Amino acid sequence: MSEEFLVNFTPQETRVALMQGGIVQELHIERTASRGLVGNVCLGRVVRVLPGMQSAFIDIGLERTAFLHVADIWEQRQNGHGGGNGHGGDGPKPIEKILSEGQSLIVQVLKDPIGTKGARLSTQISIAGRLLVYLPQEKHIGISQRIEGEAEREQLRGKLQQLVPADETGGFIVRTMAEKAGDEELANDIAYLRKMWAEAKNAAVSARPPALLYQDLTLGQRLLRDLVTPETSRIVIDSRENFHKLTAFAQEYMPQLAPLLTHYTGERPLFDLHGVEDEIQKALARRVDLKSGGYLIIDQTEAMTTIDVNTGGFVGLRNFDDTVFKTNLEAAQTIARQLRLRNLGGIIILDFIDMASEEHQAAVLAELNKALARDHTRMSVNGFTALGLVEMTRKRTRESLAHVLCEPCPTCGGRGEVKTARTMCYEVLRELLREARQFNAREYRVLAAPAVIDLFLDEESASLAMLSDFIGKPISLQAESGYTQEQFDIVLM
Repeated sequence: MSEEFLVNFTPQETRVALMQGGIVQELHIERTASRGLVGNVCLGRVVRVLPGMQSAFIDIGLERTAFLHVADIWEQRQNGHGGGNGHGGDGPKPIEKILSEGQSLIVQVLKDPIGTKGARLSTQISIAGRLLVYLPQEKHIGISQRIEGEAEREQLRGKLQQLVPADETGGFIVRTMAEKAGDEELANDIAYLRKMWAEAKNAAVSARPPALLYQDLTLGQRLLRDLVTPETSRIVIDSRENFHKLTAFAQEYMPQLAPLLTHYTGERPLFDLHGVEDEIQKALARRVDLKSGGYLIIDQTEAMTTIDVNTGGFVGLRNFDDTVFKTNLEAAQTIARQLRLRNLGGIIILDFIDMASEEHQAAVLAELNKALARDHTRMSVNGFTALGLVEMTRKRTRESLAHVLCEPCPTCGGRGEVKTARTMCYEVLRELLREARQFNAREYRVLAAPAVIDLFLDEESASLAMLSDFIGKPISLQAESGYTQEQFDIVLM
């Protein structure tokens, strides 16, 4: 299916929308004040080594220390043989024998900080170009698994071996984009990657940790490097300055993409014209309506994301089983799109409507896998469990759309609900009794939200009068429009 990218630039942020068939499939947002860290190479300092967890906390200049597990430590094998993930010649070496507190270390960010978790690090450096990934610590040429033909794989390996000198210290991974690349394009990519790594190494010589040695490209540049596929028909950019910058970048590093770039000059905002702004608002909602009348409920928590499928107003044409089956089929397609659109990752539980027929279950699972095949993010899908749930995982490398654009509600603290006015009335009454036993005030004044005060003046007036008689002191009320429903104060007069 033909696809196009819409790119909206402002001084504060860059937004990229992937469109297929006129429908938004993916959204990427990068803010100038908080650019993503994945791919950055830093000179870090070991703050703490935890032998029990076989991990270490590394200071790379962020608010929270970053996390490095022993499995992500690259170390040359004994006797000068090839590299491995922290494995010496006699098996895995414990982290306390590799790292020590205060040690300087060159690391690369694998995952951005998410929620309360710090960034995830690796000491195995890789620098990505459009066609190749450079591995400065390894002498190895690998081929992307997406290039399946064995003859093509061998041809690419041979082509790269001819371009890389025998004394080259680093290795390369051939990306999918290189499948039809010529020698000149590959040579340009090799030169670019070597230059980037040389600059990072030179910076590390004089730097003091924590220090940034190499920063990954901007979102606009990464779009050209990583996201554009042979199916991409055009890239529409709404900023003249950035159109010229990206055109110059494309002409230098990936000239075959330059003709795809188009400058949008219309009066109406680009994202409004294509309905992207509306899709962003819908992608932040908990409920997603299906065309048939059914709907999804998506709940994102710290531990996992759950998606519940409901028939809603869809009654079907024949019988209940067909209604459920049709709703689940439509939901499978919508779920796949919502995962990409919202960038949901980690553990995901899908609660389809119960189906008695195993044939229907198999068809829904096949439809889900077919729809997920368009997603380039690594994932795994398990079949239906005994409870009729589908468990899946989707790799999480950056914050979800909701975490980028939203924050927990200051009123409910992210719970999604607040205590009722009546509950707050009873809390105020209990607090008044506690205050009266501790302090001998002349009068007690209650400051609370208007809804709570209204209830005290109406249905709970008798309860307030009873407490006033019991403590033998007058109680006055004062409505504060600035208070949330769960907020109150008691002033001693």
